[in-house]
Amino acid sequence: MDLILGRFADDCLSGLSGPDLDLYERMLAENDQDLYLWVTARIGDGPTREAPQMLTPMLDRIAQHAATRFAVDR
Repeated sequence: MDLILGRFADDCLSGLSGPDLDLYERMLAENDQDLYLWVTARIGDGPTREAPQMLTPMLDRIAQHAATRFAVDR
């Protein structure tokens, strides 16, 4: 998660709104193993445990950023 979230933070954090920053902070409170599954499932369309609904927009945004960075075709 450090590789995925670190790059997202470097590239995108300064452009997030106040509410988005709050959501990002809320997401960071989650377990890394869960975050990894939630983000990577969005990249590769794999199975995952259900993420909290409120985190969906941020998880989608991070997954899109990672997919673009890693040149993953969806």
